[in-house]
Amino acid sequence: MFKKILIANRGEIACRVIQTAKKMGILTVAVYSDADKEARHVELADEAVHIGAAPSRESYLQADRIIAACKKTGAEAVHPGYGFLSENEAFARKVEEEGIAFIGPKHYSIAAMGDKIASKKLANEANVNTIPGWNDAIETAERAVEIAKDIGYPVMIKASAGGGGKGLRVAFNDNEAFEGFTSCRNEARNSFGDDRVFIEKFVEEPRHIEIQVLGDSHGNVIYLNERECSIQRRHQKVIEEAPSPFISDATRKAMGEQAVQLAKAVKYQSAGTVEFVVGKDQSFYFLEMNTRLQVEHPVTECITGLDLVELMIRVAAGEQLPLTQEQVKRNGWAIECRINAEDPFRSFLPSTGRLVKFQPPAETMFASDTEHLNGVRVDTGVYDGGEIPMYYDSMIAKLIVHGKDRQHAIARMREALNGFVIRGISSNIPFQAALLAHPKFVAGDFNTGFIAEHYGKGFHAEDVPHADPSFLVALAAYVHRRYRARASGISGQLEGHGVKVGEQFVVVELGPEGKHVHHPVSVTDFHGKTGASAVAVGGKNYKIDSGFALGSIRVQGTVNDRPFTAQVERGAGKNPLALRVSHDGTQIEAMVLSPLGARLLEQMPYKAPPDLSKFLMSPMPGLLVEVSVQPGQQVRAGEKLAVIEAMKMENVLFASQDGVVGKISAGKGESLAVDQIILEFN
Repeated sequence: MFKKILIANRGEIACRVIQTAKKMGILTVAVYSDADKEARHVELADEAVHIGAAPSRESYLQADRIIAACKKTGAEAVHPGYGFLSENEAFARKVEEEGIAFIGPKHYSIAAMGDKIASKKLANEANVNTIPGWNDAIETAERAVEIAKDIGYPVMIKASAGGGGKGLRVAFNDNEAFEGFTSCRNEARNSFGDDRVFIEKFVEEPRHIEIQVLGDSHGNVIYLNERECSIQRRHQKVIEEAPSPFISDATRKAMGEQAVQLAKAVKYQSAGTVEFVVGKDQSFYFLEMNTRLQVEHPVTECITGLDLVELMIRVAAGEQLPLTQEQVKRNGWAIECRINAEDPFRSFLPSTGRLVKFQPPAETMFASDTEHLNGVRVDTGVYDGGEIPMYYDSMIAKLIVHGKDRQHAIARMREALNGFVIRGISSNIPFQAALLAHPKFVAGDFNTGFIAEHYGKGFHAEDVPHADPSFLVALAAYVHRRYRARASGISGQLEGHGVKVGEQFVVVELGPEGKHVHHPVSVTDFHGKTGASAVAVGGKNYKIDSGFALGSIRVQGTVNDRPFTAQVERGAGKNPLALRVSHDGTQIEAMVLSPLGARLLEQMPYKAPPDLSKFLMSPMPGLLVEVSVQPGQQVRAGEKLAVIEAMKMENVLFASQDGVVGKISAGKGESLAVDQIILEFN
């Protein structure tokens, strides 16, 4: 077994590999860029080597520097994680040539599966179901239209070297096939330096289901069941689960056996994933093979009780697989939510900056014992007070739950999301809560078009209806009364003018443009029971009991003897006197006043916010890479004004109306904050 390994990656996957290496008694070496010198993976590793500037092309993609770091530290093996160089055949070959073990498949397996056209031909030869299509590079748009007609619409036009949703179009007619081919080719050339494009049948109501395979250097290959990855936004996975709520045991077995056939055909050694597209009739077709560890590997670990990182390390060290196909377990149900640094209420724009608070829900460790279902796991590469840099992807953490069945796992995930405290940046937790509560998701009735179908016009607060909105009002009143009770006990108050706790309140739910909703509420304590109150609101009665500490954000307790987790914060919104209450993805801002205070508030005039329409403001934190206009320039609605880059995404800002550019306040290369003024119009 290796004595020391280097992790050629960053963030949560680097921390995940370090965790297993420590368990195995293996020393670890981290590599880091300028932006990551204080990152969690650097702190956790036994040694760390600086490999370059913040942009990944100047650090984590520098193969020679990573190999030099191995030699400098005496690392005998490299784990590439996922992304960066993990599926780079040249890197894997160079590592092997230098006498360093690559904790992943051999370079020839990566090469065979890395090209979508070549891998599809290989899959055909291995008797793996493939989607009908034209598997050779297509030269012209006219020829693309002819081929599309022969296959039959709809068709999918794909770049051979594509990935991450780039170089991908769906065409339903000749015109879309012509334009889609041209767009794919240009996108592929710009993104990957390879403009080869092919066409295949588009499977309607498709589900994205993948099979986890594991091979060793002794010719053994097994499959570890499937993962359901159909909940995607712009071809990026959002929620993954294992097993799939859709496929039958017979389909699972057939898919698993075909995945093993393909892995054996390329002499696969290590953990890998064979991705399939599955039609509504359970017909399945090979999509591609990911020759690395997947982001969503924890859900497979939950239901099988296996540590995939440990098995990768053992296989790379020459050991045989410790189990046969018959010994692979399928225990319970696991779900993973990707917690990303993005603002779902602002078109999912990236959100970077300081994590003022990062308090994930409490973890329960995952054991391999089938008698025990494990609750909550958090895989992350960040910490309270740490920084989310703009140079890398947007994932903050992965939240994984394991339950006895799917409904149990969904309930556990909703509760875990309720307790996940992130402040300083925006996160997609409200969106995840909405997805988990959606009736069609709960029923398992979805496909890869689910998010586009149900949230095609963006995500809004009203997309998360609460099952019991009065509970949020009751919780605001309960917490407010706890604060008043503490204030009443402060010594030195003027006699006759001390804080009176009171029992009658009005919760004023703050609405847009001064349209507030008033809820009369009474709160009375249960005698002899600290932290328990009876709250009456709108004809409903709640017994709320919690031992939370005043000043903490997470509130846990029981309501009418049922457990709950919510978040309550003072002064978090625009009004410093208001409480912000969040539960099950729904959020309200409310002031809790005396009946007289509420009547007086109604007499207050509404103050409209200033008109900011003459300013172009940054919708997110990021790097200003281009200002496309000059002072005095006449612009038309829809004309490009500026380009901002953050988390591998370019965002182009366009003029919303005609106008004349006045002062330009920010220059190219400047780091922008949210709502920072870039320019103004005369």
